Amino acid sequence: MCVWWYKAGMDVSGGNHRHEAPWKRMSKEELDNQYSPSRWVVRLGAEEAMRTYSQIGNEVSKRARATGRSLLNVPYGDGDGEKLDIYLPEAVSEAMPFLVFFHGGYWQSGSKDTSAFMVNPLTAQGVAVVIVAYDIAPKGTLDQMVDQVTQSIVFVQKQYPGNQGIYLCGHSAGAHLAAMMLLADWTKHGVTPNLKGFFLLSGVYDLEPIMHTSENAPLLPALEDAQRNSPLWQLETAPTRPADPACRILVTVGQHDSPEFHRQSREFYQTLCQGGWKASFEELHDMDHFEILWNLTQEDYVLTQPQVICRGWSWAHQWDLHGARQV
Repeated sequence: MCVWWYKAGMDVSGGNHRHEAPWKRMSKEELDNQYSPSRWVVRLGAEEAMRTYSQIGNEVSKRARATGRSLLNVPYGDGDGEKLDIYLPEAVSEAMPFLVFFHGGYWQSGSKDTSAFMVNPLTAQGVAVVIVAYDIAPKGTLDQMVDQVTQSIVFVQKQYPGNQGIYLCGHSAGAHLAAMMLLADWTKHGVTPNLKGFFLLSGVYDLEPIMHTSENAPLLPALEDAQRNSPLWQLETAPTRPADPACRILVTVGQHDSPEFHRQSREFYQTLCQGGWKASFEELHDMDHFEILWNLTQEDYVLTQPQVICRGWSWAHQWDLHGARQV
């Protein structure tokens, strides 16, 4: 069942919106503005927001590592950049749920070493957390990043076959990489991961607009690259049915994210609903692009609860990392 938090004036209709996408009428300067999240922060200046974001990431990651319950720089592939960190709860069991996190940074910056935002709140409640590194551009291509993310999930499943569920979480570019896993062909990897949920935080799901911004230079040399790596385009043109109908997808966007981030999140949610996925959409009240991450460090924040609530603000549906139970 698809769940929508309705906002007055918001288009909730289905259908393919690509032909009428507003970004096609924007200048390069307008697109740069729309796809520069730091320009939309509301409580800090752009540079101060980025400094604060980096500082908090460093501090929380140091605290998470200081607990002594972490396995750091574990190889999940053969490449130098194919490493992940595993943060374990105090009571380790074969049936732990795992949350696997992919950092943002426009596929060109960011690091697993400074992205342990939600580790302490979740491990305190029995959830193991995995933070994944991937080769960012220009060293890595988008195709390589998607392949690396796929490999990391296969690794977690093979290492912990008795897991109680693997939940993928990504922020911004990391949400894009997590969303691409809806299209993954697991059969060629010899294992089907026990995916129970996706938490997609302020993501980009159609990469074609990025081709027309200053962010594009090291990323997308051709339209075919953008389409091949766009989960929204792929699900619209060649729909993939859910392998597990119980798997849930929460698409979120900050209230103070740009209109283009809102549009992308809304249209991706609608496309998921049309494809038969069990999806929910939520606009996070009074949050900008980066504050969503900062709040993941808080034990009482809704997205760091084992039961993650995702039916708008009516609190009618819950996600349970200890069994994916809807209540």
